[in-house]
Amino acid sequence: MRHFALSCPAAILVAFIVLAVTCAWPAAALTTAGTQEDPYLVPEVVGHVTADGNLDEPLWDQALRLELAYETSPGENITPPVVATELLLATTTTHFYAAFVAEDPDPSQICASICDRDRMYNDDRVSLILDTFNDQRRAYMFFLNPLGIQGDALDSEGRGGGDASWDAIWDSGGRITADGYIVEFAIPFTSLRFQRVDGAQTWGIGAGRKYSRTTDYRFSLQMSDRDNDCYLCGVSKIRGMASATPGRNIEFDPTVSGFVSEARDSMPGGDFEQSGDQFDVGLTARWGITPNLVLSTAINPDFSQVEADAFELEANERFAIYYDEKRPFFLEGTEFFRTRLNALHTRTVADPLWGVKLTGKEGPHAIGAFVAQDEITNIMLPGPHGSSGTSLDMTTTVAALRYRHDVGESSTVGVFVSDRAGDAYSNRVGGLDANLKFLTSERLGIQVLASQTSYPSSVVDAFELAEAEVDGFAYDAEYNHDASEYEWWLAHRHVDDGFRSDLGWRPKVDFRQSRCGLSRIIRGDASDWYTDWNMGGGYVHDEKLDGELLQKFVDCWMHYNGPLRSHVGYYGMYGTTRFDDVDYDVRRHFVGANMWPTGWLELEIDTNFGQGIDYANGRDADILTIEPSFAVQAGRRLSVTASHTYQRLEVDGGTLYTANVDGLWATYQFTKRTFLRVVLQYSDIEFDTDLYTDGRGPEYQELASQVLFSYKINPQTVLYLGYSDNHDGEESYDLTQSDRTLFAKIGYALVL
Repeated sequence: MRHFALSCPAAILVAFIVLAVTCAWPAAALTTAGTQEDPYLVPEVVGHVTADGNLDEPLWDQALRLELAYETSPGENITPPVVATELLLATTTTHFYAAFVAEDPDPSQICASICDRDRMYNDDRVSLILDTFNDQRRAYMFFLNPLGIQGDALDSEGRGGGDASWDAIWDSGGRITADGYIVEFAIPFTSLRFQRVDGAQTWGIGAGRKYSRTTDYRFSLQMSDRDNDCYLCGVSKIRGMASATPGRNIEFDPTVSGFVSEARDSMPGGDFEQSGDQFDVGLTARWGITPNLVLSTAINPDFSQVEADAFELEANERFAIYYDEKRPFFLEGTEFFRTRLNALHTRTVADPLWGVKLTGKEGPHAIGAFVAQDEITNIMLPGPHGSSGTSLDMTTTVAALRYRHDVGESSTVGVFVSDRAGDAYSNRVGGLDANLKFLTSERLGIQVLASQTSYPSSVVDAFELAEAEVDGFAYDAEYNHDASEYEWWLAHRHVDDGFRSDLGWRPKVDFRQSRCGLSRIIRGDASDWYTDWNMGGGYVHDEKLDGELLQKFVDCWMHYNGPLRSHVGYYGMYGTTRFDDVDYDVRRHFVGANMWPTGWLELEIDTNFGQGIDYANGRDADILTIEPSFAVQAGRRLSVTASHTYQRLEVDGGTLYTANVDGLWATYQFTKRTFLRVVLQYSDIEFDTDLYTDGRGPEYQELASQVLFSYKINPQTVLYLGYSDNHDGEESYDLTQSDRTLFAKIGYALVL
């Protein structure tokens, strides 16, 4: 919960920064079997694996066999109860092969579904983590459920957390047996980046198993040091891969996509007329120049979105809502571009005509660079109290460069530069950053950026800007102690009024914020009525650079995990927020709970209530939000999720608005590769027009639907066919279809 913290004197923060820069001690790794000095030897064999979970290929007889001998949660490095898990490893010149033999005393209780890739994380599963550069800073993460459904992610900080938006091309299979289950991984070296050395390589390797019953048990190949927040510093080491080659490492991904849309010329009784159509042929090419350096190029690249963004209730919001990047071109090497101040958020590049990207690592040097031409130029105009945005009718050239250098065992320093330019418009950003780790549980992160921005006269006039050219400075620093029982942190952020990061995500400027806090973690074991507790509190002080208060509050939280995979959480904040030159008392409470009464049913409810602000009209308000939901896995193939959001805002004189939002997501998975998905989202918002200072209708209704058929061999070889439409309703007419769209996409990955 490191978002919430206590105000700290600048002198303390400066002292920590000086300590970090001058005394960066390398972190000590926990000694286990398979160390750097005596790694496990992975045999190189001849043959090929058909990944089906049968282990009937001769090469498995020569494989290295290891045991997942430690329970790391809820127990701490104890012998796993009842079940055993064996890991088999082997390589050829083209593939890294792994298999898990997972015993289970009652296979009928195994949680496993046939689903789309990256949607199996609630199932039983095994994991394979490969630190191919053996640098404790980044790793490839591969997951399989008992039926061989894939998940993959990138750990870009070495702390065991992964970005699931990354997708690799690899083969897998799995089956449930009378004694448990068996899964196989067949990972081509073309999907990995690794060291460019002669002879054998040493990699870090982590392996784990999630065993879900009334409690989520975690088993591991190596012991876990809970006082060390660097997961990769404690993984085992393997040696081999002497003949590993990515081959020609060339990939072509041609795509064909198109849509046709119709909309009514007037609501509600107008005729449908064609409102848009598009047919695109695109090509993205990927070339592994070396095993660790990749060049990607694209002409009219595929940036189509065939799945709707998650619905967001935007009523009573001050700042723009953040959406995740999902587009394949920008996800290539995304871990190289991450920084504390989110200086690059590639969804700001809306409609590229072409793009070129280079990413990779050579020794301690990591680099990421891209250039693209964007035919739609969206910009954000941030402020201390809120943000707005607009689109410029111009084509811009965008570019970003990121360099990072390894220091010691798990620290880094880096440089970031970005540029965006068009007719009478430009935004340039540059700066330095560092992520420094001391001992096993101390970490300091710092970033400093400066920007220069020039706006065209149309923007200056439309938004009544004081000047066309602005520049600014921003920095962020956080010192964190993260150990097994206690976590505490000190942090400070400063952003000038003129700072802009138009290729990043910076909706708030002209402020300085100090934070710090403390949390206590209490862990149980399998015999306790709890798995763990996390309790803490802190304070935030946020003000404009001229000293005007923006907000200050104390906060506290509690999280409980227990039987039936249950979770209960509470967060409360109590303080003052300034909006439109008025100070408001804010008292908010957030309570959430979820549990799995069976392996096929998840129940969840989230609520928040208390005293807040009516941002539309500038006054005190009482808010209540209730969000119940459930998810059902009906057999192996059908999954259904339903949710409801109720939100009410009360002000003096009555109820300002009442919002009801319903969502239904149903997916039937015919095979591992094929599914049919139906999405329905309905919202109904009723307003008391007498309580609004601006004019608006008393009711607004919207119904959005989507049907999607997907055939997916791998993340790039896909077929999508879909239909979507929208219905609108107001006081003067009932819910009426306003538009409809048919869309299709075919993509193919040709790997040479």
